Order: sequence, then structure tokens, then C-alpha cells
Amino acid sequence: MNRRSPIGIEAADMEGVEIEAADPDARWLAGVMHVAFFVLLSSSMTRFLIRHPGDPATFWVIGLAIALALLYVLGPVLGPKEGPAAGGFARAPGVWLVAVIGAWLALVVLAPSFGWCAVPLFYTGLRSLGTRSAIVLVTLLTTFVVAAQVKLRLGSGFDPNLLFAPPAVAAVATAVFLHAQRQAARLRTVIADLVRTRRELAATERRAGTLSERQRLSMEIHDTLAQGLSSQQMLLQAADRLWDTDPAAARRHIRSAASVTEHNLAEARHFVHDLAPADLVGGAGLDEALRALAERETSAGLRIRFHQDGSPHAALPDRVQSALLRIAQGALANVREHAEATTADLTLTHLDDQVVLDIADDGRGFTPGDKSGGGVRGHGLPAMRARVQQLGGSLTIESAPGEGTVLSAAIPLEPLP
Repeated sequence: MNRRSPIGIEAADMEGVEIEAADPDARWLAGVMHVAFFVLLSSSMTRFLIRHPGDPATFWVIGLAIALALLYVLGPVLGPKEGPAAGGFARAPGVWLVAVIGAWLALVVLAPSFGWCAVPLFYTGLRSLGTRSAIVLVTLLTTFVVAAQVKLRLGSGFDPNLLFAPPAVAAVATAVFLHAQRQAARLRTVIADLVRTRRELAATERRAGTLSERQRLSMEIHDTLAQGLSSQQMLLQAADRLWDTDPAAARRHIRSAASVTEHNLAEARHFVHDLAPADLVGGAGLDEALRALAERETSAGLRIRFHQDGSPHAALPDRVQSALLRIAQGALANVREHAEATTADLTLTHLDDQVVLDIADDGRGFTPGDKSGGGVRGHGLPAMRARVQQLGGSLTIESAPGEGTVLSAAIPLEPLP
């Protein structure tokens, strides 16, 4: 069974009060009832003065009528706040409501025609009290209305309408008001639930966006800083091994490591600013960026060549260029670390409806899907596949032990539906 906590109930009640306060229909109904009260009060006073000129109780009737009007006007200041939804516990009526009802009862005793003011007072009681207390109040007011009508028509014979019409009208008015009040309470609950659901959905979307951004940042770091550091480590280790036997080769490795460090620093700075690959900054196209990557990654023992087939009909979108360059960086890092290859070829093919990047090496190869240790480890391939899928493309790997590896990334150029 679904139970709402006290905090949730309190929040819903506060939202309900705000909604009701802002409801133009509620304000319109309250205004109609206020006007009706003063119209009935004025007409009852006029009738009394016309029918009973010089009556000894005139002074008291006028005084009580003025006091009742003043009390009613001061209702928004002295009156009780609106009660909870129907079916809840009654609130204490407060001094103001007791004073208003007391003044009205005294007027009815002195001048039965003031019983007509009961209808607006029904609304005041139903709006201010809980269900049980409001029904008790309506019953009391109806009893005095019936008594006032009987006294007013005394001597004119028995009239069943005097006994049954006021209770019937009061019952109908009370039932309609309580039904509308319960419907409004249910509506406030639904609105509060919708607002809460919308807030939870927004929080979920923020969390999903945060996770997506973390994944994107992890791929960027893996394909830039991590790969650069790995290259530096391998070059420095090679230089250390050749330091005594072949100082010239060792110095070449150190110069290569310094070049990688410089490029990695540029990547880090662009990464901090806008995550754009350094090779694409300054208007350089993907072809130039891949050619520069091949030259930079070529080292002793590994030769990397770049090929271009076809020419683009239009400039590739920045997202496509960035993704393909990152894929090439990750693939060459895998070749350098795992393939034990001597040559690798980067081939960029421009077709009418897609652009394809192939990275082929003559290394030891592996069995795709083999997770026992023969395949490529780490986050490289999952990151490549995620980049391609985000652009609606596909990533395929062809490899076998001893036969090298070909990785192909194809990205469509047509807008996704």
C-alpha cells in the first residue's frame, strides 16, 4: 500500500494552498458570496425598518447589523485560515467565526428576516472548517433559519416549505460544496504528484547527462593524454636500453618523446578549452590531421603510411572529423602496444554517402571477441565503437592470429532520421 510521509503531505498541502490561492474561480466564487452577504444583510435591514418602524429593538438590530458587517469585512485579517481538504480533521473555528455566528444568531432572534444571510455563512463555514465541524455548523444555521421562518409566518397557517425547504437547500449546497472541495483536493494531489515527477525526471536527466559526459571525457582522455603518455613511456624505455650501445638512436628516441610531449601538451590545453583535437585546430582538415598523425607516430620499428581515396564533396562535420581522428589515434596506440607490427596503413575513403577510415597493420593479429588475453585489452575498442555509434556508423574488425588486423570505421554523411 502506498503511504505518503508527513513531510510529503505537508508539502502537498502547501502546494494546494498556493494553487487554491491562485485559482481565479475560487476568488470569483468568494467575491460572489461576499457581495451576496452584504446584499442580503442590507435587504434584511431595509425590510425590518419598513415593517417595524419605531420598534424598541431597532437600536439593537442596527447595532448588531453594523457589528456583523464590520466583523465580516475584517474576516481576511481576523478569520481562520482555510481548512484542510474534505475528510480531514476540523480546525478550531477561531474567535472571528464565533463572533460572526453569534452576531448573526442574535440578529435572527431579534429580526427573523436576517435568516436569509445564512447562505453566505454556509460558504464561510464550509471553507473555514473541516467536514464534520462544517456540517454541525450548517445544521445549526439551518435550524435557526427554520425557526426564523416559522416565527416570521406565525399566524399564517402551517406551510411545509418552511420546515423542509431550508434543510433541503442546505443539504444540496453542502453536498455540492464538499464534492467540489474533494475534487479540488484530488486535483491538487495529482498536480503535486506531476510536479514531483517532473522534478524527479529532471534530476534523472541531469544524472544521465552527467554519466554521458563522464563517458565522453573518459574516451577523450584515453585517446589523447593516455595515448601520448604511453608513447612517451615506450620511447624513453627504448632510449634507456640504447643509451650505452647506440647513443645516436637513444637521442632520436628522446627527441621523438619530446615531440610527443609537446603535442600532448597542446592536446591537454585544447582539451581543457573545448575538447577539440589539436590537429584539427586552425582550419586543418581531417586529411592533413591524419597525415600529421602518421608522421608523428612513425618510429624505429614501426612505419605508418597515410592514403586518401576520393575527395570530399563538402567539408566534413566537426563531430565526424574529431571522431575519426580519435579512432585513428586509439587504433595506432593498439598497434604500437599490442600488434608487434612493422607497418601500418591509414586509409581515408570519401564516398558519396559515407566516409570510411581503415587502419591495417601486419602484426600478430588476434581473434576478435576473444577475451582470454589474445584480444585487445583496455578501453580502446569500446571507446571507438561508442564514438561510431553516436554518429550512426559502424565499426568492423577483421583479424586472425598471425595475419594482422584491419579496423574499419564507416560513418554516414546523410542526416540521421
